[in-house]
This record gives sequence, structure tokens and C-alpha cells, in this order.
Amino acid sequence: MDKTFEMGGQHVDRMGFGAMQLCGPGVMGQPADRDQALAVLRRALELGVNHVDTSEFYGPHVSNQLIREALHPYAEDLVLVSKVGAHRDEAGAWLPSQSPEDLIRDTHENLETLGLDRLHVMNLRVMPKDDHAPAGYQPVPLDEQLDAMRRLVDEGVIEHFGVSTVTAEQAAQGIEAGAVQVQNAYNLRSRGDEATLELCRDKGVAYVPYFPLGSAFGWFPRVDEDPAVVRVAERLGHSPAQVGLAWLLHHAPNVLLIPGTSKLAHLEENMGAADVVLSAQDVAELEAL
Repeated sequence: MDKTFEMGGQHVDRMGFGAMQLCGPGVMGQPADRDQALAVLRRALELGVNHVDTSEFYGPHVSNQLIREALHPYAEDLVLVSKVGAHRDEAGAWLPSQSPEDLIRDTHENLETLGLDRLHVMNLRVMPKDDHAPAGYQPVPLDEQLDAMRRLVDEGVIEHFGVSTVTAEQAAQGIEAGAVQVQNAYNLRSRGDEATLELCRDKGVAYVPYFPLGSAFGWFPRVDEDPAVVRVAERLGHSPAQVGLAWLLHHAPNVLLIPGTSKLAHLEENMGAADVVLSAQDVAELEAL
């Protein structure tokens, strides 16, 4: 199994880190233990992570500030990936921010808080028409959003862009426009996005599944609580979470993982997934879920 995948001209370790869970409850506010959050980020790089996923609307501002405090000046091989397309209100609601002007402004805001002149990858988070939109909101056509992302690349503000929370059709449109990664919800127990994953694999594009072990918000199925996953984990001597992440790594070579946590012990457990060897029997048992 390959340990890295080339994304946007850089070899990225397939076990990365997602910074969303470093924020407070509901991805709002400061972490309960700021020192441990900083320690988690530093330890992730010590364990070989060179792909960290974040966004200015996590917190908001919090995850980017933590990354800058913990890791700046950044290692040359560190790939920071952020996200635009939404913003948060005071109650923590996720609201669309998708006009070309919004995307360009928010990209520069991400760069400022991260302390960067240029970002390796900026994801465009596509908001579904009926998802969290205020009354009277008119969706921005995807081609206009992609034009804005290409403009940011042409101007040297970002090196590449990706798309997030998209249908297979939208993913194809994004890839045609130059997207180097697709970030969608997907895990062993919820494989409805398989067509998008296969499209990315065929096109040589990174597929980054968020909620790889289930949703912290309760709406996406937990992998590490499934009896079949627990059974395979016990047989192999690993944790159920490690088995769930290992399945994703074995499933397709273009999968890049960004499991998040605010705990050092949980970070080290997640990173151990790269060392889990699944037999054909193990895979068949897991995929029979």
C-alpha cells in the first residue's frame, strides 16, 4: 500500500490531520485545553503528517490561529489546505458565502490568519440549495464559483483548488476546471459517494473523506461502534477506529485521510491506522456491512 499520493505536484502522506475538532463544542470558540490543542498539532507533524486541513470558518478563526501559533514558520513539505464557501453567524449556523467576491475575500482572510502569502490548496465548499440558506438566498452558479477559484490560481494567491460537499456531477465539473482534490462525507458504513471516489481515482485526483469514522454531530454513522468492525479489530489486535481508517487506506490509493481530534492519545491511535494490514478475509467481512 502506497504511503503517499501526489496532489498538486506534492507527495502528501495519506495520513493527515483535520483541525476542525480543535475548536470548542459545535466547532465554535476556543478549545477547552488550548495547550493540548497546540501539542496535538506539533505531535502530528512529529508523527509524519504533512497534510493539515483547516478553514477560517472553524471557530471561526480558531483553528487557523492555533495552526499558526503551533507550526509557524511552516516546514517546507507541509501542505496546508483550507476552505471557503461558508461563514458562521453568532449562533454557529453555517451560512453560504459563495459569490466570487466572497470567495476571493475569504481566501485572503485565510492567508492572513495562517500567516501565508500563498496556500497550496483552497477548497470550495459547495452549499446545497436548501442547506442552511437564509430566506431569499439565491444560489451562485457553480461555474461562477469555479471561475473565481481559477482566478485565484492565475493570480498566484493559491497554487491549486479543490471542491467539497459536491455531487458526482459537480465533482466532474470541478475536476474539469482543475480541482486537485474532492472532499466529501464518506466512510465504511456510508458509501453512497462511491461514484465520486471512482471518478477521482480515474482522473488521478485526491479523494478526502470527511467524517471517516462518523459524524461528531450525530447524523453520520459511527464506524468504530459497528459489531463487524469491532470483531475484526479484536482479531487483529487493533482498535476499531484504526480498522475503520485502515479500510479507507486500503480501499483506494487516492484516498487521503484527515481524521481530527483534540487529544494526544487519540491522535496517536489514529496515526497507527497506517500500520494495520487487512487480509482479503478482513476486507470481505468489513465490506459485507
